[in-house]
Amino acid sequence: MRVVVTGASGNIGTAFLRAAAHRPEWDIVGLARRVPARRPPYDVAEWVECDLDSDEAPDVLPKVFTGADAVVHLAWAIHPGTDEPPRNRTNIEGSQEVLAAVADAGVPHLVCASSVAAYTPGPRWTRVDEDWPRAGVPGSAYSRDKARLERLVELFARQHPDIGVAVFRPCAVAQHESGSQLARWTLSPLLPTGILGNRWLPVPLWDGLRGQVVHSGDVADAICRMLDRRAEGAFNLAAEPVLGVHDLTELLGGFRVPVPRRLITGLALPTWRLGLQPMHPGWLTLADQVPLMDTTRARAHLGWEPRHDAKETLAEVIAGMRDGSGAASGPLAPRDVGRWSDRLAGIKLGRPIRQTQA
Repeated sequence: MRVVVTGASGNIGTAFLRAAAHRPEWDIVGLARRVPARRPPYDVAEWVECDLDSDEAPDVLPKVFTGADAVVHLAWAIHPGTDEPPRNRTNIEGSQEVLAAVADAGVPHLVCASSVAAYTPGPRWTRVDEDWPRAGVPGSAYSRDKARLERLVELFARQHPDIGVAVFRPCAVAQHESGSQLARWTLSPLLPTGILGNRWLPVPLWDGLRGQVVHSGDVADAICRMLDRRAEGAFNLAAEPVLGVHDLTELLGGFRVPVPRRLITGLALPTWRLGLQPMHPGWLTLADQVPLMDTTRARAHLGWEPRHDAKETLAEVIAGMRDGSGAASGPLAPRDVGRWSDRLAGIKLGRPIRQTQA
């Protein structure tokens, strides 16, 4: 089976390549804006340099997709910096070009990465299935983009009934190698990551915060099962248990400081605007409002069962953040946690270091 993967060098893509290494009968083609070094797991793929926001993408994609048995669309600008292409150009226009190329090349199967963020907020402790409305969470650009992607894919499926379309909606996806990436997205360069896990670390969290986490390897396993079964439809992906404020505090290793969400959001906005830290308040809104997911359909139709529980996964990525762990790709590049000069160089005083997430 020939499988073309967009965004193959990212968090989920890296895990998928690791899983594909155990399937020698698969012929993998990876697309990436920055082709990674040919070291495991990236050596299992044939690589094509392709930037979805480039003018060349509409010509490159149909040629690469021709002859493919499936396309796995993972490319997404989750938390782009101010010096990276506009988020909409990659996420929406780029996805439109991928869908058009799938149709032009006659690819029979499409597997597309969405997110729990596509869902409309629901009751705080009630789990939603794949039929829950997908209008996104107001105030979150990431959520809005994922909801738009879902509408594009739904329209594509109606217009091309001969193409099998599967969409997976994971919660937060993490692995040890994504630690540096997550640290770049969430932590100020002023904060030494070595203090994560220290029992004296104050952890400011608001009441009622809860969330789900799934290991990147388990998401990769779900993708493999979708490809094997030529699965169609939507699948929620999340591991147990649901994590609350006490779990988060314990895993971060410190002690909880109860703080109202409005206060945290109020502090996040000016510090983000000043470039002191990368976390736009839109991410805090998303963390608070995103619903919990029911994963019965993935377990029943795919035979999917996560091998890592949520606590294990979060502990793994926190260790990766602390140690500056990564992989041999641009998105997962390791972070130097020991040099103050390098961390200070990441501060763009007086302007945000990331694109707005509102």
